[in-house]
This record gives sequence, C-alpha cells and structure tokens, in this order.
Amino acid sequence: MTLIDQAGAVRSGEELDVAKIAAFLKGVDSSLEGLPAVSQFPGGASNLTYLLSYPKRELILRRPPFGAKAKSAHDMLREANIMAELKPVYPYVPSVFATCQDRAVMDSDFYVMERLRGIILRDKLPDGLALSEADTRQLCLNVIDKMIALHQVAYQAAGLAHLGKGEGYVQRQISGWSERYRKARTDDAVDFEEVMRWLNDKMPAADVATCLIHNDFRFDNVVLDADNPLHVIGVLDWEMATLGDPLMDLGNTLAYWVQADDEPQFKQMRRQPTHLPGMLTRKEVIAYYGEKTGYRTDHFDFYEIYGLFRLAVIVQQIYYRFHQGQTKNPQFAFFVHITNYLEQRCKKLIAQSDL
Repeated sequence: MTLIDQAGAVRSGEELDVAKIAAFLKGVDSSLEGLPAVSQFPGGASNLTYLLSYPKRELILRRPPFGAKAKSAHDMLREANIMAELKPVYPYVPSVFATCQDRAVMDSDFYVMERLRGIILRDKLPDGLALSEADTRQLCLNVIDKMIALHQVAYQAAGLAHLGKGEGYVQRQISGWSERYRKARTDDAVDFEEVMRWLNDKMPAADVATCLIHNDFRFDNVVLDADNPLHVIGVLDWEMATLGDPLMDLGNTLAYWVQADDEPQFKQMRRQPTHLPGMLTRKEVIAYYGEKTGYRTDHFDFYEIYGLFRLAVIVQQIYYRFHQGQTKNPQFAFFVHITNYLEQRCKKLIAQSDL
C-alpha cells in the first residue's frame, strides 16, 4: 500500500488530446518517448490537475476548467510564472517544465511541472498513515510555519514586487469579492448584502503589512514527505498568489479549518483533517501565527468573516457555471446550499463580534 497521493481515471468531459500534448512536450524535451498514460487527481472544482506518466518520468499538467470562465480567473501562465520566479527564494515550489498557449495543442493555456511525489492530506489521513496526537500537532505547526516562511520572503530583494499592487489590498479585496458575488448570484442564492456591508464598514484603515501571500494555503495544497510525513516538501496551487495583507491570507486559510467541535453543517464541508486530536483550533492557529510573526491578531473577527465570505463567492462562482450549463459536474448542483450556509455562518460571527 502506498501513501503517495494517487491520481485516478479522467472524469468524463475532461479528457485531453494526449497525442497533441505529447508532441508539444517532446518539442521541449526530446528524451520523452511515446504517449504518456494520463490520469486525473481528485478535486478540480477550480483548475484541473492531471498526471502524465512516462516510463521514466512523471509530469503534472494544470489547465483551467472546461466551459466559460471569469475573465481574470484561471490564468495558467501567471501561475507558472509566479512559480518560476518564486522557486529560488521559496524552495517548496515545484519546478515548471513548460508552458503553452498554442490553441492547436489545447483549447486553453496550460502548464506542465515536475511531480512532487508525496502525501497530500485530504478529508482524512490516508490508509496506513497513523499519527499520534503529538505528531499531529507537530505536523500542524510545520504546515503553518511554511505559510509564515512565505510571508517573510524578502519579495523586493527577490525581484517580485511586480506581483501585486501593494498597499490597499484589504479594500480591493472587499470591493472586488463583493462585485464578484453580485455577478455570480443566482435566483436560489442568498444576497449576502448584510455581510458585505459589515465587511465594508469594519475593514481596517490600513493593511497590517504587504508580503507574498498564497491565497489558498490548505493541507490539500501541501505535499508531505512519504518517508517522514511530518516534513513538508512542497506547496501547490499558486494561481491566486500575489502581494497582499498576511492576515487576509490567514483568514482565507481558516475558512477551511473545520475543527472537531464545529456545528454539523460546517463539518460537512471539511476537506482536510483539521478535526484530528492534536490539530490546533482556529484560535490556537491565530495565536501561534501572531506570536511567530509579531502581527497583532487580537481583532481577527474581520479576517475570519472575510475568509468565509470569499469562500462563499468562490463556491457561488462554480455553482453559477453549473447553473448556466457551462459545466456538467453533478457535484456542483449542491454548491448553492454551501453558499447559503456560509452566509448564515458569517451572520452568526458578526453577531458575536465586538468590532
């Protein structure tokens, strides 16, 4: 039994033209022989991830979802460029092998990277991996430390100042995600207006800092060493990385941080094993992050509610594509219920907030 993350059959409607891709990749590296076996990793509500298995090499292909997409979303070339630029100063980024924007090869831009063979934790530990409570806690800290390390990269010295607009990030996110929600709202989705007003009224006057942020830092975007599962060897999914406020990044992470004592509806959304004995609670994550970085986290309500709201917008955008018939995955039919639940959760936290 292997603990290494496994790809499965390619989902119907998401097949690739293997011959065209193989010909393109052979033009990049002539040592690649024949057609690779193609499989697909689970997930993929946003970008799609495939494993290309050659006899002596494994590569990962990333492409946007099929169907119409938001204008600024799913920019594969930007993601690949960020990874290439970040790799020298943040070694947990996979190496980019090739990028392609030739519509004769695929109907969209895509890129190919080297595979990091390791463990990826999803909603539960893989069969065969047993961690003690102490080990789970250490793993949790190690993962958070990788986010902190990213936030501490000297991005200007590394020549990465062009990745974002800098100061004013909080304001841009609140206005931008509010606009996206209104555009993606369907007739069976809540309006979120109360939450958007609260976020607009309560946003801090200034960003706490400007740093490199991942914007989707979760356990299922982290690769662990198969021989030492407490050791992080890679961080994946850099599509939304930019320069921004680090507390906004942490708020995004905690939107997915479902803990053991959460209410049943939130537990149903869990996609990473943050419920296990030994995992830090959200409050403990916030305290640990503040201690390690020196940033004040005593009024974190705003960032936590923002993270949940942003997650709701992402979910609703996916549901909108399904609702419009632009994508056929039947799992997306239920996403509107997640949107509606997240508004309830935001309102509950607003009622408890002292901001």
